Amino acid sequence: MLFKDRTDAGKQLAARLAFLKDQPNVIVLGIPRGGVVVAAEIARALHAPLDVFLAHKLGAPFNPELAVGAVTSIGQVLLDEPLVAELRLTEKEIAREVEHQRKEIARRLKVFRGSRPPVDLEKRTVVVVDDGVATGSTMLAALRALRQQKPARVILAIPVGPPETMHRLACECDQVVVLDMPEPFWAVGRFYMQFGQTSDEEVIELLGLHIAGEG
Repeated sequence: MLFKDRTDAGKQLAARLAFLKDQPNVIVLGIPRGGVVVAAEIARALHAPLDVFLAHKLGAPFNPELAVGAVTSIGQVLLDEPLVAELRLTEKEIAREVEHQRKEIARRLKVFRGSRPPVDLEKRTVVVVDDGVATGSTMLAALRALRQQKPARVILAIPVGPPETMHRLACECDQVVVLDMPEPFWAVGRFYMQFGQTSDEEVIELLGLHIAGEG
């Protein structure tokens, strides 16, 4: 399967989530930045509010691209304990990276939300959306953190992801809606015709439209 762009992926996912249209207490959460574009199409189709949920990977000190865990916008830390042990990372090294990512998450939340408080997720049906997953480590942290907020139901909506990752994530939520699980997987961007970087400004605009009820 090949998506034209994130908007196209969102429309296709929205069609699969039509059973939630006009249902009470549904909220759509996009993982910034690209996931918000996908989520906005779903929120528009379902007539549901849109918000963001941030989860950042924790990089190894010598290789920031190597994820040794993740931290979420509500502060939960998820570590890949076997990898941490293998790399012999110290508590101080991990704490430094956690603090760095928490500050970055706080900065981005202020950019995206301004002074608007986060939405209460308790007893709500939460649809968590990204533009794709690869290893799924940050999404795993996001799903586990969301559970702590006691939603009635958590639905993961993903355009594309590898089978092994999607099956692992399925254990962390009530339902998974995924459009394609190709094998071999390669990278998320390989399944999009257009996969340019989403700007902060685009995320802010999409959130603003839905806050104002124009979506």
